[in-house]
Amino acid sequence: MLGFLSARQAGVDDPLRLRRAESTRRVLSLKLNPDRDVDRIHGNGINTIDIDAIEGRYMLSGGADGVIVIYDLENHSGKQQYTCRPVRTVGRSSRHVHKFSVETVQWYPYDTGMFVSSSFDKTMKVWDTETLKLFAIFMFEGNVYSHHLSPIARKHSLIAVGTKNPKIQLCDLKSGSRIHVLQGHRAEVLAVRWSPRYENILATASADSKVNIWDVRRASGSLFTLDQHNGEKSKASSQAENTAHNGRVNGLCFTSDGLYLLTTGTDDRMRLWNSATGKNTLVNYGKVCNESRKRLQFSVSHGCSPEFVFVPCGSSVAVYALHTGELITMLRGHYNNVDCCEFHPDYQELYSGGKDGNLLSWVPVVRTADVEEEPNGENKVAVGLSAVNPAFQDNWSSDED
Repeated sequence: MLGFLSARQAGVDDPLRLRRAESTRRVLSLKLNPDRDVDRIHGNGINTIDIDAIEGRYMLSGGADGVIVIYDLENHSGKQQYTCRPVRTVGRSSRHVHKFSVETVQWYPYDTGMFVSSSFDKTMKVWDTETLKLFAIFMFEGNVYSHHLSPIARKHSLIAVGTKNPKIQLCDLKSGSRIHVLQGHRAEVLAVRWSPRYENILATASADSKVNIWDVRRASGSLFTLDQHNGEKSKASSQAENTAHNGRVNGLCFTSDGLYLLTTGTDDRMRLWNSATGKNTLVNYGKVCNESRKRLQFSVSHGCSPEFVFVPCGSSVAVYALHTGELITMLRGHYNNVDCCEFHPDYQELYSGGKDGNLLSWVPVVRTADVEEEPNGENKVAVGLSAVNPAFQDNWSSDED
């Protein structure tokens, strides 16, 4: 640490290098936090979570019971032990509540005053956060598996929606109507994701084993379909269509810079693709257990070197090195299958939700220097940022004291 600080002060090192090194250390030390609880509101499993990108303070969760909860992640108590409380809940008593399982929730990328949810009740709803009243409601012919708003779009306000129908729906948030359909899949669309680099680029994953990349400005079809073999198929299968997996493709996630795309499938594989060329990088992650028939929400770290991938794997969360495929660790704490996880880039924390109805927080372990030795020989972890470090206490006293 001191070496990084000296090099930065002398101007011989990139100032971001210290931040990357510390972010990486924190991710590698993630542990289940015994001092932070998240109130259990959902009666059934938790399918989806999302942390707002504006303040990094509020978290949405959507459950199999149709309930939506907004949590405040900030510690207002000033104590080491605290519980993240719900600030808003769309419960079963609400007349606007989803009738069936909520599959995706997402904050509006530019303002926490609005969020969007979609459900197996064949609807997608746009909510006012403060009043929990509806701005708009979109009706579809089949179950809605996934939706996504672009995190960077300035020229459009489109929501991509994947449903039981093979056609991808593009809904305009401004007009409140469906304005376009993308055709190219032959089975239900399980996951959709906008690129964080180019606002018109969209990735879609389907139960037909395909992942298509689209430029929504073009009406002639997808730009390309990802091919796990990179065009090197055997002669016997030369006429076969390109496929990304040998099973249902139910997970999509771009890296934070948009240069790479990760996919997961029910063939128990995860693949890393060059998002510009569509080439399979052939990184081997080994067997990535995937029993979900619906969308699987996984996450990629941000600001680390190297970057890491957090993937639900049974009742655990598997942590992989992005570019080598090395399994770093397994985060165990749930009592049933994990369905979703979300990385918090501001604090290098991870939140996960599962079929056990629990939301767990995984936080970096405090540095060794912050651990105090008790007289009986046991280690006592010091309080985090909210506590007062003796090194920074004001020991000044006046002559009158």
